[in-house]
Amino acid sequence: MASFVKMHGLGNDFVVIDQRKETEGTHWISADQIRLISDRRRGVGCDQVVFIYPARSFEASARLRFFNADGSESDACGNASRCVASHLMTLSNNSEVTLETNNSILHATLKPDNLVTIDMGSPKLEWTDIPISEPCDTLHLPVLEGELSDPVGVSMGNPHCIFIVEDAEKVNLTEAGPKIENNALFPARTNVGVVSKLSASSFRLRVWERGAGVTESCGTGACAAAVAIHRREIGGREVMIEMDGGQLRIYWRKEDDHVLLTGPVETSFIGELKL
Repeated sequence: MASFVKMHGLGNDFVVIDQRKETEGTHWISADQIRLISDRRRGVGCDQVVFIYPARSFEASARLRFFNADGSESDACGNASRCVASHLMTLSNNSEVTLETNNSILHATLKPDNLVTIDMGSPKLEWTDIPISEPCDTLHLPVLEGELSDPVGVSMGNPHCIFIVEDAEKVNLTEAGPKIENNALFPARTNVGVVSKLSASSFRLRVWERGAGVTESCGTGACAAAVAIHRREIGGREVMIEMDGGQLRIYWRKEDDHVLLTGPVETSFIGELKL
């Protein structure tokens, strides 16, 4: 049996399993088990399953691994990182925690009103880093799907393809999302975002997440959208991103190029799984 905590960040929900008393790899979980846990009718139901392991780096308190609902592994998840950070800060009675992922060290802090800010590091903008399968300008990717065209490529530890559109509500993301996710230009597949401007500092974003489908919120997607917005010169470095589940505030700091992600976190319930 394994204890779990069900958490969400604006409806982007996770099953969090603490395995810090286990050696990573000694109790491996299969892709089929991940899919069953994620199933909203036959399992707990979630967008991702997150495992907490002992940190490998002396800088971090814990190491995280993220698994999408389809059983595939992801290197990053902003909302899941915020959820786990909140969970660990509550357990330790601290207001700060540092987390290790497959490719990053993330520092999180607790803010007033149950808001958690996590430093997602610098966005990756080179085609080789996103990754893209061929040399191209990441500010204008050669992707066309129906009425969607001319997206921006960004990696926030995972790949994102961001389309700037007139009205994000009118895009059939359920139809376009999986086609773009599996476009040959993205060798590791991609997350897909459509974003439209609401005001000078507020934007509407909808996301098709790689391996999960349309989600109510996406932390790395909000970060990628904010970077794309600023690179296209239609918004500043600090913006509010409005998603189906609520608002995330993104600040792309000029002094160190880091992207800060801030939003609420909630614990839904706790339980046990037979693994």
